[in-house]
Amino acid sequence: MDLTDAPHLADFRDEARTWLAENVPTEPRPRTSGPELRQYDEAWQRRQYDGGWAGISWDAEFGGRGLSLLEQIVWYEELVRSGAPESSVFIVALAHAGPTLMMRGDEEQKRFYLPRILRGETPWCQGFSEPESGSDLASLRCRGTVEGDELVISGTKIWTTNAEHCDYCELLVRTEPGSSRHHGLSWVVMDMHVPGVDVRPIRSIDGWPHNAEVFFDDARVPLRNVVGGLGNGWSVAMSTLAAERGTAFLDVRLASVVFVDELIAHARDTGQLRDEYCYAQLAEIRAEAAALRSMAYHQAATSEAGSTASDSVAVRTFFVQLLARISRVALDVLGPEALELNSWTRRWLFDLSEPIAGGTIDIQRNIIGERVLGLPR
Repeated sequence: MDLTDAPHLADFRDEARTWLAENVPTEPRPRTSGPELRQYDEAWQRRQYDGGWAGISWDAEFGGRGLSLLEQIVWYEELVRSGAPESSVFIVALAHAGPTLMMRGDEEQKRFYLPRILRGETPWCQGFSEPESGSDLASLRCRGTVEGDELVISGTKIWTTNAEHCDYCELLVRTEPGSSRHHGLSWVVMDMHVPGVDVRPIRSIDGWPHNAEVFFDDARVPLRNVVGGLGNGWSVAMSTLAAERGTAFLDVRLASVVFVDELIAHARDTGQLRDEYCYAQLAEIRAEAAALRSMAYHQAATSEAGSTASDSVAVRTFFVQLLARISRVALDVLGPEALELNSWTRRWLFDLSEPIAGGTIDIQRNIIGERVLGLPR
């Protein structure tokens, strides 16, 4: 069955395409890390919310439309094709925090945080990795000490995306003294504006401060901000990572198909398709991008039936490798012109981090080997 040709999806696609044609920002996203970047992203997220296009698959009671992931995918496809902004300081709020709160938050937490995310009011960042706890997340040492009805947070987090722009952080801390590994952790909603939080941006190889190091010096947060209960942080964090490695970044994955089509059009216009090597490179990544799109639809179609986290890891592992190949082929096709089209050179530099972000590709392959193929540890 071809899910892309279902009549209701075709109607939904036409509706989305029409709205986007009339509402996509005409001004480019600011190339700065100043407050105007957040203001731009807030305005675009709010426009989507007011138009009924924020949280397609989120429950209506929290501001979404309550539709299926298939409609969400169609929206993402049209969003990419429309030339809408590719990035946003709301990416963690929409792809991590929101799904985690929907799965593991209590009713008060859901009703307070979720509508504010969809309305474009509260960007979030992720406080998981530490200077000595990256892929081995269970070794984290940032601690939260219970004092009355508060947690007192002390420690350091690193590679915290967009931290300088965010109001909240999904923070994983050790709240049980003497605990180790997966035990005694808690998932906490951390207010980034309380005293004791120090955000220091880190400039990346592409010249952009995507990430930051965050220091917590006796920063206080109410115990009501703990999601899933004290000591259950590892289980809640697995929900977060399942969203991150699953359907959360479908828009980025589907964008790869559009990127490849743009390269093919450029190669056709410049006569490079007559070169057998160029033709073969483009044909290979176009086939892989089409396969990725099919995987996205498969994930959406099977999500309610209980597709496994291991399936999501396999898709993500394929995806991050494909991104690197696409940007590499783009530089080959564009040649010196890539230096003028700064978006492609920045994309290539940024894609170098993809096999590391969210758990290194080697860790992901271990998961596939052990949980899917049944290989020994």
